[in-house]
Amino acid sequence: MRPPNVLVVDGQPGRPVDRPVVDVAVGVLMDPDGRFLLTSRPPGKVYAGYWEFPGGKLETGETVEQALRRELQEEIGVTIGVAHAWREQMVDYPHALVRLHFCKVFDWAGELTMHEGQEYRWEQLPVQSAPVLPGTVPVLGWLEQERG
Repeated sequence: MRPPNVLVVDGQPGRPVDRPVVDVAVGVLMDPDGRFLLTSRPPGKVYAGYWEFPGGKLETGETVEQALRRELQEEIGVTIGVAHAWREQMVDYPHALVRLHFCKVFDWAGELTMHEGQEYRWEQLPVQSAPVLPGTVPVLGWLEQERG
């Protein structure tokens, strides 16, 4: 049986619900003007060209914050300050069942450098970048709720 509160993407009847969960650390980088960073998924990856918050898979033994630090350095060339654990969302994609660990980040050092051929944009609500990765959509709703 599928756990509650799972976002199902491109639902397919008969897709196994007992697949291994892939944990992913995700950074919601917020600038002083309240804008947030979105990056495009690089060519060659699943959902290439879709817009998302940057991050990546946890490696064995890593905490969410350690993984986020490593991934943001590798992917976009910044060293983050404190990663504030914020929300979690399970997403059932056709290719993987993922648990997204969203962290807000308000300070970082270094210049944004897209190491994987992706693009980036500083966005605000409503988001102009499209298409948006399905796992990113709930975050936009949470940001809207916080905006009040």
